[in-house]
Amino acid sequence: MLGATVINNGTSTYEADGMSFRDTIVASQKVNWRIEDIIGGDKKLDFVNRFMPESLARVEQLSFLNEDEKRTLNQIKGHTYLSMFGLVEEFILPFVLDHVRPNLDEDDYRVRAFLQFASEEAKHIQLFKVFKQEFNENFGSECKMIGPAEEIAKEILGHEPLGVALAILAIEWMSQRHYIESVKDDNTLDPQFRSLLKNHWLEEAQHAKLDSSMVIRLASPLGEAEIEKAVDEFLEIGGFLDEGLAQQTMLDLEAFELATGRVLNDAEREEFIKVQHQANRWTYLGTGLTHPKFLETLGRLSPAQRARIEEVAPVFC
Repeated sequence: MLGATVINNGTSTYEADGMSFRDTIVASQKVNWRIEDIIGGDKKLDFVNRFMPESLARVEQLSFLNEDEKRTLNQIKGHTYLSMFGLVEEFILPFVLDHVRPNLDEDDYRVRAFLQFASEEAKHIQLFKVFKQEFNENFGSECKMIGPAEEIAKEILGHEPLGVALAILAIEWMSQRHYIESVKDDNTLDPQFRSLLKNHWLEEAQHAKLDSSMVIRLASPLGEAEIEKAVDEFLEIGGFLDEGLAQQTMLDLEAFELATGRVLNDAEREEFIKVQHQANRWTYLGTGLTHPKFLETLGRLSPAQRARIEEVAPVFC
């Protein structure tokens, strides 16, 4: 079994990784932002610009597109990003609430930290909705999205809790990777979209710490076979999401042809689907599966399961 050391120092509780719940509350309060600070009023998306970094969008690989078409596709990928993160927040919020609800009589800082986590996730759901509304009002044509979100959330939440917690942890860490590695130093991107990814990560930084604690807590009473089963379910969630990403690639192609008026020939469609599905896989699965912090936490649960994920991950890169 995994031993998760919990020490009460009289003012706060520390988990095995030395994290202080009180410190996460203070850190989150320091970076707290309002949606109105990021979008609305004179803060608008500028459709002259690209929204997504090339490392995630991968539009340059499609050499049969001209520059305007690449920008249009990049913006469609921005819409997909807003939709995908809005979607995953829909299952993160109830899961966090369900995790903290049975233990409201425990350490006050822990309860407050997780309730703040949930409150910020609710804010993120609204943030992505407001950005999508701004996009839809100004892009000029329809971009469809897989769903409905509540059905996807229901499917994911039907899995074993540790498997779901691992999926959430991968999502938290991928948001860091998107901003730090791809967006932070790219001044060519739309300022409002860059601000979205930056501010989203500022709060997810604390959520990743809390979710690591949640994973350790859920795994602590489990044996190796039970942890292996949880990773089985984590991979089932990944497979389910990958099926959705394949469908989303086709919706992105439909949106591209509608927006540009260009109908791709068979060879171009084949290349578009191949490149863009892999781009979606990397953005929404690979960046989390291969994140060093995610792998570090998984390795604490089971070195064998970490090795298993490292073997699978290249498919999504």
